Amino acid sequence: MTANLLVTGGAGFIGSHYVRTLLGPDGPGGVAVTVLDKLTYAGNPANLDEVRGHPGFAFVQGDICDAALVDKLMQEHDQVVHFAAESHVDRSIDSGAAFVRTNAVGTHTLVDAALRHGIATFVHISTDEVYGSIDEGSWPETHPLAPNSPYSASKASSDLIALAYHRTHGLDVRVTRCSNNYGHHHFPEKVIPLFVTNLLDGAKVPLYGDGANVRDWLHIDDHVQGIELVRTKGRAGEVYNIGGGTELSNKELTRLLLDACGADWDSVEHVADRKGHDRRYSVDCAKIRALGYEPKKDFATGLAETVQWYRDHRDWWEPLKEQAAW
Repeated sequence: MTANLLVTGGAGFIGSHYVRTLLGPDGPGGVAVTVLDKLTYAGNPANLDEVRGHPGFAFVQGDICDAALVDKLMQEHDQVVHFAAESHVDRSIDSGAAFVRTNAVGTHTLVDAALRHGIATFVHISTDEVYGSIDEGSWPETHPLAPNSPYSASKASSDLIALAYHRTHGLDVRVTRCSNNYGHHHFPEKVIPLFVTNLLDGAKVPLYGDGANVRDWLHIDDHVQGIELVRTKGRAGEVYNIGGGTELSNKELTRLLLDACGADWDSVEHVADRKGHDRRYSVDCAKIRALGYEPKKDFATGLAETVQWYRDHRDWWEPLKEQAAW
């Protein structure tokens, strides 16, 4: 029996990789996917070119806040995997309204329609940033939410809205909270693709504050693996952390990127720290490991492959940077 999935934000970085994986040669089979994407600046139709001819693929350009459109699509599907979100912290600091609208209101629009149309499974993709900052140890899924940026606050709101529809109405909602993702097809405003593309062009890269902020890095292959385990084996009403197991300070990451791109510290520009910059993120992944999750991509290999992809695909990222006037 074919599972009919509605994948929101499926033209973005992580969502498109999820779709390419499901409909690719090593995918699970028995899956049809409709991508719903507004195609904002970070949504790129080219990210889906590999699967555009697949008989189980369909694309709809639209907004998750469009209640009429969402209602129509829910009637045609039995599962939802919800990636669509405004996700760049710096942009949320400059202007948070779009983050509240898309992340909170958009998620409510989706779960409300999902309830009306009897959606079997609703997987809501979230972030470790909802927990705030942790000096030592790792967050379990039961840790109280303490977001510090408008972005993370809007994502925490969306988590609570989605889970409320499970607790109040019994909707099968499953939430994933991932650490920092990296890999190919990543829009070049985020730290790894920004640094790589700048360095390949001989430009400088910005290092916030003292560079001691720590993040755990998760390759998109491993993230997709975790999402699929939650979709197929997870339990309703549960939250699952997905981490990569490679914690690096921003300064350590910068050194690795400089080495990978043949640059030195003269290419680094020290800039004022970001407002409300969380010091450290770290998630406890014991719960999803019990479903069979295990990160498979070691960071050295994943980073080398990522840098090479950007070397080989200037035709993908150069127009994006030109449009953004970087």
